[in-house]
Amino acid sequence: MTPEKEFDRRVKENVRRLGEDKDFRGLSNVWVREAIRHSYAQNFTWLGRPIIQVPQDVYAIQELIWAVRPDLVIETGVAHGGSLILSASLLALLDYCDAVAAGEPLVPCDSQRRVLGIDIDIRAHNRAAIASHPMAHLIELVQGSSIEPTIVSAVKRRAADFNRVLVFLDSNHTHEHVLAELEAYAPLVGMDSYCVVWDSGVEDLPDGFVTDRPWGKGNNPKTALLAYLGALDRDGRLAADGSPLHFEIDKEIEYRIMITASTDGFLKRRPTAQCAFVS
Repeated sequence: MTPEKEFDRRVKENVRRLGEDKDFRGLSNVWVREAIRHSYAQNFTWLGRPIIQVPQDVYAIQELIWAVRPDLVIETGVAHGGSLILSASLLALLDYCDAVAAGEPLVPCDSQRRVLGIDIDIRAHNRAAIASHPMAHLIELVQGSSIEPTIVSAVKRRAADFNRVLVFLDSNHTHEHVLAELEAYAPLVGMDSYCVVWDSGVEDLPDGFVTDRPWGKGNNPKTALLAYLGALDRDGRLAADGSPLHFEIDKEIEYRIMITASTDGFLKRRPTAQCAFVS
């Protein structure tokens, strides 16, 4: 066994043990709960823009984009634009690595990769900051509700120009809204790519913990994604390319980072022979 394979084996074993350690997982959940009390995720920026993500989730995004190598990232929820900048910068790194591997010069503005950000309210100062950022050439903005039929249709038409789609859902976190987003955008995800449902960890918080939002325990992204996975198993659905649509919850990512705002939220598209999700 090569040193690299031996290292990979040790990492996989370490991740397996982490997943089995209920005390450590419980401690991580307590940490996330207390971090929410302090608005911890608001403390960070990516290339100058507020990202509003737990740092471990940022690391997970990096690993996903490197593994999936998407040519389109669809994000619902724009806020200050930091998440769009993160995705765009990672797509730019893919372009750079592809150019180096091919021995060709890199022409950044010629990139065919894109990040598509959708939000019902893209505030003028955030739009201006995104437009003036060096990563702006990779970003397209759509203002409107992510579940409004004309917006959904426009996004689907745009996505048809790309081969490898990755989806991040991070807007309104009510069950009804997230379920509608999953119905609209999860079918665009290609095999072995992901639809990540952010803030699914709301379901793990104590009753009454969320007091200033229309979502909370029993009405949140996790309840929506579980309902969606159940519908896929029960009814059978087709992806945008006409093939069977099936997702499983990728717990390995969650156990790898251990601290996440999105327990059970990393949905990986898999062949239908795979089980739908792993608790």
